[in-house]
Amino acid sequence: MRHRLLSELLGTFALVFAGTGAIIVNHQTGGAITHVGVALTFGLVVLAMIYCLGDVSGAHLNPAVSIAFAAARRFPWSEVPGYVAAQVFGAFVASGLLRLIFPLEPGLGATVPSGSDSQSFLLEMVLTFLLMLVVLSVSTGAKEKGITAGIAIGAVIALEAMFAGPVCGASMNPARSLAPAAVAGQFEHLWVYLAAPVAGALAAIPACAGLRSGGCCGGQCG
Repeated sequence: MRHRLLSELLGTFALVFAGTGAIIVNHQTGGAITHVGVALTFGLVVLAMIYCLGDVSGAHLNPAVSIAFAAARRFPWSEVPGYVAAQVFGAFVASGLLRLIFPLEPGLGATVPSGSDSQSFLLEMVLTFLLMLVVLSVSTGAKEKGITAGIAIGAVIALEAMFAGPVCGASMNPARSLAPAAVAGQFEHLWVYLAAPVAGALAAIPACAGLRSGGCCGGQCG
């Protein structure tokens, strides 16, 4: 269990450090990375972490994914608190380090709606629903390291960040949103990014089960 928790901590650290770091660098350089570059950064770091850590912990890197895996009986509920704590801690370490490197950056890559909270809530819910549907379809939950898993999951994250990022931030991950918001002191819209990804991930379970035979979305139940 110690190895799995360290894996989730390091993986989520890498996700938040690279992803929100790209947002910060893009802002400080007047758009040198571009929105497409930021979206690709998020997708690529997730892809890399799946191949690096997938066989250790499953590379969830996301509390919503861990909760949904447990609800789908792919992952034991008893391990969810440890996974979520490791993910959140890794995200906070990344945001704290980014604050040290960029002390004058106000937002630290926090996700903030460009429109209403309700608009971003629905977008985040649908985006996470689609992400979790892909995750359930290409992975087993406890341990995974396959040719298709990293590519498929990284690609859908980059795709969704490309088209929805300018509106809602395309977080799809409570840990990714909580850490920069807390370190930067931006709590006004945080509830959207804590609740919507979990709701969307849970909604993907019956959809996946309806598509595949064998129960538990066609995966290995535990």
